[in-house]
Amino acid sequence: MLNQVISGSSFHQPVDPVIHEKIIDKIKIFLIIGGMPKVVDTYINEKDFHTCQLEIDNIINSLIDDFAKYKEKVPSLRLEETFYSTAHQAGNKFVYTKVGEGIESSKLYKEALELLVKTGIAYKVYHTSARGIPLGAQINRNRFKVIPYDTGIYQRLLGLNLSEYILKDFPSLVNRGSLTEMYVGLELLANRPPHMRPEIFYWHREARTSNAEVDYVTAIGPRILPIEVKAGTRGQMQSLHLFLNDRNLDCGLRISHENFAHYDKIKTIPIYATNRITQLV
Repeated sequence: MLNQVISGSSFHQPVDPVIHEKIIDKIKIFLIIGGMPKVVDTYINEKDFHTCQLEIDNIINSLIDDFAKYKEKVPSLRLEETFYSTAHQAGNKFVYTKVGEGIESSKLYKEALELLVKTGIAYKVYHTSARGIPLGAQINRNRFKVIPYDTGIYQRLLGLNLSEYILKDFPSLVNRGSLTEMYVGLELLANRPPHMRPEIFYWHREARTSNAEVDYVTAIGPRILPIEVKAGTRGQMQSLHLFLNDRNLDCGLRISHENFAHYDKIKTIPIYATNRITQLV
């Protein structure tokens, strides 16, 4: 039923406020446990976050055990360190020296990250100048963020206790780390057309008078679409306004825990409708 409500909603027909809050509660659970099938089944059958946490830990341990298969390419310890660092650096520019020190070590960590990306355990989000289409032709390969492939695994890699999260209010949950931004990125990647390579980018401008960043930049046909992700229902949008004005664009998106809304050039989409972006703009 909730899926039908979401698919039938729009800026002209927002979700009923009571139902909206119910869907947000469902999203809260998904952010806590992630989307791994075994973990989801465990929650459906047992409704116990501690048991789900044990299942996530089993998945992480199995992945780390599998790293030994690639030891001829990259030492398994380097893969493990890089795997954990994708969570610790999520939401920020990925820096190899934050994984380990030394030029030689950086080379090994670079090889380790490339292997994690190839196996689908992590995704790179490159910086783009975003001055035209295609966005991928304007990337800086030395500047990128990394998204781990699952929200539940991400939190356990950080050492967070999932069973405690249900006792926290939602803004406290989503403001911990880069959870909401990560979830939106994964949804954008998952909902690209199957014949297209899944690519999303971000934009960042450093200047003496400002330090502006747009969380994601993607393209829908010939249009550049900047997306800013906000945890909770509050937050300024200066960077998004700056980007829209600088690129002379007529539409930007804010994805948050608000209902559908429209503020001048910026359209607000609830987090649970991220997979409907191409239909809504």
